Amino acid sequence: MDVYNAFLQGDLQEEVYMELPPGFCSQGESRVCRLHKSLYGLKQASRQWNVKLCEALLQAGYLQSKSDYSVFTKRQGEALVMMLIYVDDLLITGNSDVLIAELKLLLNQNFRMKDLGTLKFFFGF
Repeated sequence: MDVYNAFLQGDLQEEVYMELPPGFCSQGESRVCRLHKSLYGLKQASRQWNVKLCEALLQAGYLQSKSDYSVFTKRQGEALVMMLIYVDDLLITGNSDVLIAELKLLLNQNFRMKDLGTLKFFFGF
């Protein structure tokens, strides 16, 4: 799955101000705006996106791997679903179509997603 505009979805924890682009202020006037959400180009953008995604997964009962923080798992009896995060791309696999569908629903409720279908290649493989 692919997340649309992932870096725009993070919430900023610190105060960040941005100078308005030309044309938004009268000549000689100087204004800034305080950002509440991340923007592409901010140093915090990728981190804040990752924090928001991880919080949503942890609240839904997923466990984050201690050996690889980009891997999340959820087990219900014999059913298992695993998700690997690579920036704004998510690789989902498991032995339960029900758990996979629940995960996709969770992601779609929290973020704007695009389901890319069955995996054809990963990292060029």
